Amino acid sequence: MLSMHSWFYWALLSAVFAAMTAIFAKIGLEGVDSDYATLIRTLVILLVLSGFVYFTGKWSDPFALNRKTWLFLSLSGLATGASWVCYFRALKLGEASKVAPVDKFSLVLVAIFAVIFLNERPSVRDWVGILLVAAGVVLLSLRR
Repeated sequence: MLSMHSWFYWALLSAVFAAMTAIFAKIGLEGVDSDYATLIRTLVILLVLSGFVYFTGKWSDPFALNRKTWLFLSLSGLATGASWVCYFRALKLGEASKVAPVDKFSLVLVAIFAVIFLNERPSVRDWVGILLVAAGVVLLSLRR
């Protein structure tokens, strides 16, 4: 049974794996083009997720999905691909300890987009945290 706060643990695991992604990718990018590295990463993800979905019995007919689902999952896939290409190029050129936090500026953008497009209403406390993340990104981007 899922508790009301189980999302937090999944999000925390996501953060741990995202951190590992940055470190592994930075090491793996030595001597390889960042776009080609993104392709290899994508193929690994495709294989692992295909096996996971199949072996857990979650596979269903993708053509049974409605058009809106296809449209927005496709747009999400395109945005993910663009994000990965940009992220790997940034990692190739910069330090992982600077690239990854700037990449997390997406947190600020998600909050803004969620208000605009999903009619979500973060609390004042949430906005303070979001502004702190934004301030951290600004500090990291300033030249030393």
